[in-house]
Amino acid sequence: MPTYQFEAMNAQGEEIKDEIEALSSEEALAKIRNLGYFPTKIKEKGARRARAKAGPRLTTARKSPRRTRGRVKVKNLTQFTRQMSILQDAGLPILRSLRILEQQQKKGTTLRAVAGAVADDVEAGATLSEAMAKYPRTFNNLYSSMIAAGEAGGVLDLILSRLAEFMEKAQKLKSKVISAMVYPIFVMSISFGIVMGLMVYIVPKFRDVFADMDTALPAPTQFLLDASDWLLKKYGIFYVMVAPVAFILLIRVIRLSKKGRYVMDFISMQLPVLGKILSRTSVSRFSRTLGTLVSAGVPILEALNITRDTAGNEVFRKVLSEVHDSIRKGESFSEPLRKSKMCDALVVNMFDVGEETGDLDKMLVKIADNYDEEIDNRVAALVSMMEPALVIMLGGICGFIVVSLYLPMIKLISKFGSGG
Repeated sequence: MPTYQFEAMNAQGEEIKDEIEALSSEEALAKIRNLGYFPTKIKEKGARRARAKAGPRLTTARKSPRRTRGRVKVKNLTQFTRQMSILQDAGLPILRSLRILEQQQKKGTTLRAVAGAVADDVEAGATLSEAMAKYPRTFNNLYSSMIAAGEAGGVLDLILSRLAEFMEKAQKLKSKVISAMVYPIFVMSISFGIVMGLMVYIVPKFRDVFADMDTALPAPTQFLLDASDWLLKKYGIFYVMVAPVAFILLIRVIRLSKKGRYVMDFISMQLPVLGKILSRTSVSRFSRTLGTLVSAGVPILEALNITRDTAGNEVFRKVLSEVHDSIRKGESFSEPLRKSKMCDALVVNMFDVGEETGDLDKMLVKIADNYDEEIDNRVAALVSMMEPALVIMLGGICGFIVVSLYLPMIKLISKFGSGG
């Protein structure tokens, strides 16, 4: 039975170095946790010596370098991972699986080039995780770390299956949010076009009509004419068109700094209705990521570092850093989450139960599943509220324009009627 050397932290925060026998790294991690330790590092004893006996690895450069500068779509990478999992489950060698998947990709695509480059590196003696780590724009830290854990435990097919499932769920949630926002954006675009058409083409024609009237214009009508003049004669259209682009660029500039990203993420999470969706999306993402890594056999502290780096939200990055420091000191996982108030009490209690029972990975996945369902419901509710709100807004703007244009005529008719 293989022997694994490990480093861990006990309940008092003291560092423990020991050895344990297990059939795989997953079993070794489970045994370590059952002893009441928090594993920080684990490796198979004698693995380096066995590698040395096998002979030096070939690290020669490839004969024909491949272009891998472009980005790979998440949808394509998810499909690649699922197919890789199926091939590994069927018992095919890694190199042959990579060559098959390379041929399946369209010619000239980045994924085909990356798959070929990874296959070349594996053929030259590198492990799959080492080869994938060379292409971080395609295989991020989370991806390559899980592959490394699968290789160490001899369960690469299972890890690939979990990774594919993780990516599919993340992509499904993202697609739902995007599709839910398509209708409101479409309605807002149409509304903007209608209002601009009225202001540019219809309102100016009434100016000549009003000029022949010997009467003072009502305030709404004067405001409407002034707004039309600003759009046509004072480059107002240019400002209206440039403003959204300038706003997006400003947000991007602010997010270039760590403090700027933190402020923007914090503000976005405080927004009514939308803030709840964004915060729950972040909780679901880091819970599923951490749960997937822990179940794959990645040590908890390393898993937290990877989760923090792939969180996509600076507020939760800070919280996860505090969780990391807490565990390193031998303290509770859930206490920093409770203090941050970024998670509901139910979620914090589920973390507590997961720690106590040793099923933290399963509890994390349950949290992610529950939040994904809640996010779906909240997005559906948000869209259902936005539809009538947008219709009312468009009707109100158009009604204001029409009423403002006809107020002078009504006033003139009333004047003639009273004079008669």
